[in-house]
Amino acid sequence: MKNSLGKEIPEYIEGIGKLEPFQGAWTKLSKGWMDEATIPAPNKAKMAHQSKICESLRVAIEKSNPKDGMTITFHHHLRNGDIILAQSMMILHEMGIKDITLAASSLNDCHDSILPLLKDKTITGIWASGIRGELGKAISRGVLEKPVIIHSHGGRVRAIHTGRIRPDLTIIAASAADIEGNATGSHGKSAFGSIGYAVIDARYSKQVIVVTDNLVPYPCIPLSITQNFVDYVVVVDSIGDASKIATGTTRITNSPIDLKIAKIAADVIEHSGLFKNGFSFQVGAGGASLAVAKFVREKMKKHEIKGSFMLGGITSYCVDMLNEGLFETLFDVQSFDAAVSNSLLNDRRHIEIPAALYANPYNCGCMTNKLDIVVLGALEIDTDFNVNVITGSDGNIRGASGGHSDTASGAELTVVVCPSFRSRIPIIKDKVHTIVTPGETVHVLVTERGVCVNPKFKHLEENLKNCGFKVMDILDLKKELDGITGVAKEIEFEDKIVGLVEYRDGTIIDVIKQLKV
Repeated sequence: MKNSLGKEIPEYIEGIGKLEPFQGAWTKLSKGWMDEATIPAPNKAKMAHQSKICESLRVAIEKSNPKDGMTITFHHHLRNGDIILAQSMMILHEMGIKDITLAASSLNDCHDSILPLLKDKTITGIWASGIRGELGKAISRGVLEKPVIIHSHGGRVRAIHTGRIRPDLTIIAASAADIEGNATGSHGKSAFGSIGYAVIDARYSKQVIVVTDNLVPYPCIPLSITQNFVDYVVVVDSIGDASKIATGTTRITNSPIDLKIAKIAADVIEHSGLFKNGFSFQVGAGGASLAVAKFVREKMKKHEIKGSFMLGGITSYCVDMLNEGLFETLFDVQSFDAAVSNSLLNDRRHIEIPAALYANPYNCGCMTNKLDIVVLGALEIDTDFNVNVITGSDGNIRGASGGHSDTASGAELTVVVCPSFRSRIPIIKDKVHTIVTPGETVHVLVTERGVCVNPKFKHLEENLKNCGFKVMDILDLKKELDGITGVAKEIEFEDKIVGLVEYRDGTIIDVIKQLKV
């Protein structure tokens, strides 16, 4: 069957079930009440004064009664500094547990060590918002029999609520916790900031283990994860390296081209009609996206504008803007800089939020629905403004859906920033390899060569032209780039589907096929 973007979608996949094709960014949600079931959270009981402390992570996992076919979940707030996921999976491997579904909120280069567990069928299924490194390459080459499922951050919450993901065991790394399992990421030697992605797991998982390298006197404050959802507590020497949170995509760029793009994007925002007192704002994790915050900050000071809130992945730039009085509030579901944790701990205007409040489309008002402006990156974009942030120019899975489609669907202005080509490969395609964010939710593309406005938003194009912007037709820009670089050779794929890309509402927006090598 075909979805509304013309993508061929299987009706059913063994081990995953029946699939529903994407029909539009707001088509399914416009019904209001969803007809999908909501699964109940498990009932548990603990006897009074019963200790939850386990002498090791292995002991805690053994007590959780692991079994073949189980689903295990983790959060990725430590990003490339995480060590708990790999340690936990190796313990399960040593115990002989097979056919595990791994539902981490995202997988990074630091998780490459679990690749052998995919090959020997310890892990047979994966749900994640992103997959990088050798894992992504191996999956792109068909290491798993059934496709991985790529979801957005909001879509992950929806999937747990509706029972698409049913966690049997959740392991939560925390930089501070007490003997009952009250836990946080906002202080301690490994502080990483918000722990918002793990809240849904703690609520719905049959067994929950909190792992910390900083056991504090009861109660641990703030109560980011609360004791009524936690079965066991483990104290270890280290939960990981928080200094590796701000690596790769989370560094503000120093590239002259990217800084030029960021400056143009900030100019677009300034003249969009939305840059005024009370506006809300989010920037993505890409280097050029984060640089936009620097230029927006300067413009806010110049025009004496005060915003309402900043949302999403929070950086030290966001904290500086809060402290300078440029925004009233920060809503933090993920901290992109370990230094942010001190602000989260001590400033009541800096508010930790769960992923459900951030972006779950199945509720009465996630924060992304309140966004005025969001700035996002892209690996490639097509002439219909569909955006790919999951597969690279070589066809390998190497990126993350994250909150890309969540924020684009809710924002009044979605600005995509990226260079016009990378390594002599143009970023504008006739059709992107993999659609993650539909073009109907993207307003503007900003490159160093000019600004392209989605034809669906004529009023915005006219407004920017009147302000002196070089607004180009995206077809003309593509032709210009192809003339410089030549048209890239098409990548060859096998028929086997190795990945399903869910839109935030649970429909399938695209499939990823196995690379032909």
